[in-house]
Amino acid sequence: MEQLLLLPGLLCDERVWRDQVEALRDVAQCSIPDWGSLDTIAAMAEHVLAIAPETFSLAGHSMGGRVAFQVVRLAPHRVKRLALLNTGADAAGDQEERPRMALVERARTEGMRAMAMQWLPPMLDPKRLSDAALVEEIVQMIERKTSEIFLKQQRALLTRPDANPGLSQIQCPALLLSGREDTWSPPARHQAMSAAIRGSRVVIIPDSGHMSPMEQPAAVSEALREWLVGFTG
Repeated sequence: MEQLLLLPGLLCDERVWRDQVEALRDVAQCSIPDWGSLDTIAAMAEHVLAIAPETFSLAGHSMGGRVAFQVVRLAPHRVKRLALLNTGADAAGDQEERPRMALVERARTEGMRAMAMQWLPPMLDPKRLSDAALVEEIVQMIERKTSEIFLKQQRALLTRPDANPGLSQIQCPALLLSGREDTWSPPARHQAMSAAIRGSRVVIIPDSGHMSPMEQPAAVSEALREWLVGFTG
């Protein structure tokens, strides 16, 4: 049975991976870390290594993908396979801090739900915005976090390391997955990362934005299954 760590993204928890945990139950024993009050990508990566078995497969969504890059940099011998979903390798740009902190301020003054209703629509495939159940489930997941946790995770992203120099050093079988309608971490970004990771593969999920594990759970689970059992890089 494969030991698989699933790393959640900004303001996400185990719910973001629920469908994959169930779909992969026959081939993987899944664990999902909680970032708690950690406020750097490095600290999150150290936490993963502290709770992980000696060797394991690793999948990260969004911010979790950035943590995954750091895990591989720190302990490449422990990571058997790497999947990067809706993420990027770049350091923070000069224009990021203001909009990120504006969202934190709204969460602090108006609450996490009000912030989520502003933040979420651009992250989803526009066709999924009419799926009230999906939207509410994501909003409730966000509401389980506090504005203080939001601030810490935004700080982690604003101080994230540039992972690009290490892409060519990744030796394990790697999957790069994006939603076709993901404007936050678009397909072209994943194709560029894949070009730097020898033997990696790209999967683009139709009718999905940034929240692909929840927007198109079956397609994401199928891609992860193939990555776990179907290719060797």
